[in-house]
Amino acid sequence: MRSKLGVVRIIGLGALATTAAAMAMAGCSAADEGSLDEPLVDDSALSMHQGPKRNCGTREVDDREQDRVNKAIAAAPQRLVSPGVSTIDVYVHVINGGSGTANGDVPLSQINDQIAVLNAAYAGDTGGAETNFRFALASVDRTTHLGWYHVGYGSPEEAAMKSALRKGGKRDLNLYTANVGGGLLGWATFPQDYTSNPNDDGVVLLFSSLPGGSAAPYDQGDTATHEVGHWLGLYHTFQGGCSARNDGVSDTPAEKSAAYGCPTGRNTCTGNKYVGFDPIRNFMDYTDDACMNQFTAGQSDRMDSLVATYR
Repeated sequence: MRSKLGVVRIIGLGALATTAAAMAMAGCSAADEGSLDEPLVDDSALSMHQGPKRNCGTREVDDREQDRVNKAIAAAPQRLVSPGVSTIDVYVHVINGGSGTANGDVPLSQINDQIAVLNAAYAGDTGGAETNFRFALASVDRTTHLGWYHVGYGSPEEAAMKSALRKGGKRDLNLYTANVGGGLLGWATFPQDYTSNPNDDGVVLLFSSLPGGSAAPYDQGDTATHEVGHWLGLYHTFQGGCSARNDGVSDTPAEKSAAYGCPTGRNTCTGNKYVGFDPIRNFMDYTDDACMNQFTAGQSDRMDSLVATYR
């Protein structure tokens, strides 16, 4: 296992420019500093980090949806499982533009390393709380298809790809790797999305974000950790900014905006109401892979509740 130190464009990946409208729809990504398409962040975040930035916007959730989800959780019978016993089968779909890793045909060794990264993160082996979820590789299939290889968020290609390849049921994770369009790092669906569109369910990742890939500083596999967190029901730690609602988890301190790099000591929500520094090491922030190393006990409980309610 690796040690730990604590979807916009990635410089040098030949990414395509995106419009502001596309960015509002997109999944996880990383952008050049100063892009006009990126969301507004506070100056301290920018001044403490130079270089490419993660910017994940997996289907923005508004207050009304949060309220609906919270009511559904409260009304559902509690079906929580004991730690370590809920194993999720992972069906990996490698979409490539031809042979070789440079064309997205990632080797089985990288896929196995990605599963190991997920298990370490969700078992709490990297320094955070243990969750109830573990991951087992169920199968790997490989498809050469240029249209799907450059798949965009919400595109007809995405719908066709998922309709053709998706396997398993609502408790199974379908993970697609490709050279996703617009320079995105990836995106995910939420548990509450499954009933209305089961074929869309799953996670899409930039192939070079897998462990050992070329998407530095997002090359240690935690794009998948972050996106699977969404798939299990988590929001970003800065959801709602400095508000009581925030991300719906009581033990993640409120955070005004996304953190980039690894800005130790950052504190964007101050005063007696907001105790604690920003949760920059949380997997659901925007910091570099090397900085992320934890979920909280509250996030673990939330994932249990969302999966019990919707999956």
